[in-house]
Amino acid sequence: MKGLLVFCALLGAALGKENFVGHQVLRIFPADEAQGALVRGLEEMEHLQVDFWKSPRQPGSPVDIRVPFPSLQAVKVFLESNSIQYDIMIEDLQTLLDEEEVEMAHSRWLGRSTDSFNYATYHTISEIYAFMDALVAENPGLVSKIQIGKSYEGRPIYVLKFSTGPNRPAFWIDTGIHSREWVTQASGLWFAKKIVDDHANNPSLLNSMDILLEIVTNPDGFAYTHTSNRMWRKTRSNNAGSSCAGVDPNRNWDAGFGGAGASSNPCSETYRGPKANSEAEVKAIVDFVNSHGNIKGFVSIHSYSQMLLYPYGYTTARAADYQELDALARKAVDALSSKYGTRYQYGSIITTIYQASGGTIDWTYNQGIKYSYTFELRDTGRYGFILPANQIIPTAVETWEALLKIIEHTQQNPY
Repeated sequence: MKGLLVFCALLGAALGKENFVGHQVLRIFPADEAQGALVRGLEEMEHLQVDFWKSPRQPGSPVDIRVPFPSLQAVKVFLESNSIQYDIMIEDLQTLLDEEEVEMAHSRWLGRSTDSFNYATYHTISEIYAFMDALVAENPGLVSKIQIGKSYEGRPIYVLKFSTGPNRPAFWIDTGIHSREWVTQASGLWFAKKIVDDHANNPSLLNSMDILLEIVTNPDGFAYTHTSNRMWRKTRSNNAGSSCAGVDPNRNWDAGFGGAGASSNPCSETYRGPKANSEAEVKAIVDFVNSHGNIKGFVSIHSYSQMLLYPYGYTTARAADYQELDALARKAVDALSSKYGTRYQYGSIITTIYQASGGTIDWTYNQGIKYSYTFELRDTGRYGFILPANQIIPTAVETWEALLKIIEHTQQNPY
């Protein structure tokens, strides 16, 4: 095993992948707003190249940051000199990445059948697209593949449509809008198979409403996490006048665009882009939602933090349907926890996490899609974005229980 880890590390270096040897993930505990402001200031110290995995929230809430090895001493001295407590969550990030690479190498799919597909491992974009084709071929009367656009680099953007009749209202699910959140795309694959397998036993799921599932919402970023930088979050578009690429596709929507909680700095992980819908990946969904005209529920799935969130993120104003959305969120997280005891927080984005403008579900809610939610899947920070593959299926299984509650409620209350 050790020899294979070494081999994978050497192969990654030979292929030009960014190396994370010695990078640590720190969990920081700001005691008050003043300490929180100091922690937030680390993002502006660009020479440190600190990567916020879990951004500052209310005082007392932990903040997770990835610190490159050359910056570790400076960051720790900064925290200690300001009496800010921290723990080391991940001692050496590259060790976890090497283990992830070895596991994937043992689990390549040969593209024969979705029954032989390994849902308990992570897959490349080519494997995911091949899975989609196989699922459609096996279920031609139930599943179809729609191309809704092309990414900045020209990759097709696909949506799987599960339908038993024409001109139906629809429920939308997307995964992987932030490319490094691999458990989301992996869960999307499991959802796709689950919908098909359960159809015979639970035909009511698709009797009155289609399900639309976009598994790879950020194709360029996702491909880049496999070939170059496992920690890449954004799109891969060029930014005029900057050497930093990419836009945060969850800050690029026309909902409070450019407000608080999104950055104007192209080098920031939360860079909003030059204008709303500037990203091909976002524009493709916007155009599809507008042209469809009958989407009743919309769920965008992220990781990590174990939360179920509803609008708004860009304003403190409560959504008009706040009470119904909150009650449904509670039912959903209760259903989720019934499987393995996983506990989720729930609430509006701005009160539960932080203020964030230009977000997906704020836009969809403002378009009249009442049941708009965002999930933040496992875990709460022990592994963060490098969730071990043995947690994929449990994560997908429990999340599906919550999704069913939201889908069923949407079917029963089509407004």
